[in-house]
Parts: sequence; structure tokens; C-alpha cells
Amino acid sequence: MNTTRALVWTVTGLMASFMLMASIPDVLHAPQAVAIFDHLGYPNYLLRFLGPAKCLGVVAILAPGVPRLKEWAYAGLTFDLLGALYSHISVGDPPSVWVFPVIGLVLVTATYLTYHRQATTASGVWRTVTVRTPRLDYSVGRDIAARSQRKV
Repeated sequence: MNTTRALVWTVTGLMASFMLMASIPDVLHAPQAVAIFDHLGYPNYLLRFLGPAKCLGVVAILAPGVPRLKEWAYAGLTFDLLGALYSHISVGDPPSVWVFPVIGLVLVTATYLTYHRQATTASGVWRTVTVRTPRLDYSVGRDIAARSQRKV
């Protein structure tokens, strides 16, 4: 296993673990999660949506061969973490509380960047490819000139 692939799976594993541990209290509707949502001013029924959505996002990122779905999953997890960060800052929580969304954002960003780095090096984007193009035929201009002379 090369170092890029090992780095991708290490960072992805950390991010997946972090996001799953953050989503399980939401799925279970745990009292701590309900208290946090009450503190932030969000309705409790949103927990039943965000928890499974985070789990599905992690599953999509870990699933092989679905690049477009992975892009949407990365976007969804990023929006979730940015919303959490903004919510904690806007209610005046100290940095010790909103550092967790920052850690999640760092992990999701690192996973996204390493995933794309592996995808570009694996597809051979960095290799030089010589493409021969046929000579261009500029006879169109001559055809237009010939037609205008015939009309006169």
C-alpha cells in the first residue's frame, strides 16, 4: 500500500469515527443531544433527521465507486459542521464547546483533499499526454468570398 493510499484511509477512518460518534446520540435521541439542541434553540425533531443524515453521509464516503454521491456527502457533512460551529458561536458558547465542530471540519477537509489527491494521481492526470490534432482547414472563408462574388 503506497503512502497516499494509507494517508487517505487513515484520515478517512478518523473522520468517519468522529462523525459516527457525533451522530449516534442524535439517532438515539439521547438526553445530552436534546439538551444541546434546546440550548441552541433548535426543535428536537431535527435530531431524528440530522443523525441518520450524518450516518448516511459517512456510508457514502466509505462506499467505493460512487464519486458524485461522495461529493454530495462531503458537502452535506461540511454544511452540518459549519451550521454547528455558527450556532455555538452565535449563542456565545466558549471555544471549548465549539472546538468539536472545528475538529470535524478539519477532518472532513483533510479527507476530501486526500481523496482528491488519490483520485488525481490514480487517474494519471499528472502524466503528459501527446495528442495530435489534424490540420485546420480554413477554406470556409474562401467559400464565403466565392459566394459573394457569384451574387454580383
